[in-house]
Amino acid sequence: MAKYSELGHHIYLVTATSGDKGKCGPYSITCQKELAVWREHELTNAIRCLGVSDLFLYRYPDGGLAQMDQNVLAEHVLQTLLSMKPEIIITFPPDGVTGHPDHIALSLAVEKAVKRFEAQASPQDYPDLYYVFIPHYYDHCTECAPQAAFPITAKVDISKYKNQKGKALQEYKSQEYSVNKAFPGVLQGDFSVIDPYEYYTLIRSQGRNEFANRSIKHINTVEAFTKGEHDPKLQVASVPTICFFKNWDE
Repeated sequence: MAKYSELGHHIYLVTATSGDKGKCGPYSITCQKELAVWREHELTNAIRCLGVSDLFLYRYPDGGLAQMDQNVLAEHVLQTLLSMKPEIIITFPPDGVTGHPDHIALSLAVEKAVKRFEAQASPQDYPDLYYVFIPHYYDHCTECAPQAAFPITAKVDISKYKNQKGKALQEYKSQEYSVNKAFPGVLQGDFSVIDPYEYYTLIRSQGRNEFANRSIKHINTVEAFTKGEHDPKLQVASVPTICFFKNWDE
């Protein structure tokens, strides 16, 4: 996000919950409402490090997305899409990266919303939908990663932006358990564990599923999905870009 922002793009981050059922880290927080306020404060500080243009908070119950009517969640996402008309959408893969039910539910809702958006939009306005992948998330912890269902198709070199990413992660002090598990040392100022690349899968483009009868032979290295890259499906203009992530919580 920091790289894309520096290139002049608008980035809109949508979070579905405030993570109020999570741990509170070193803080003496006594209720979920107080934790929600604190988590949103941390998130606001983190995205400031990354140059995010605007933050949209859905504030659904933490841990409850899987129990929601998925059409309601998808419709909320659709209305956000219709208001911003993004060209690039990034969300969780179907395994939620960590297997978290909220992440999985949001992934399904976003894909459903994209298809509904296409039904109302002109072909030239169809967005590209990507899944984000964190292949090294489990390198430093004992849990087993979910089995990946889709191959990585693109990676972005963020080596110049590791400092911004590290500082953003440092804002999540109430989530020190999760940060220390996936990025040990970052909270203490050691950013060497941050991978110099971020990884994505193009799942839908030009109104069609990108994995219909397609084999992946190599991973493209792209410059933050800007114009002029080798893969035309990764080309975008300087218009609003939206990322769909739930507030990071375990």
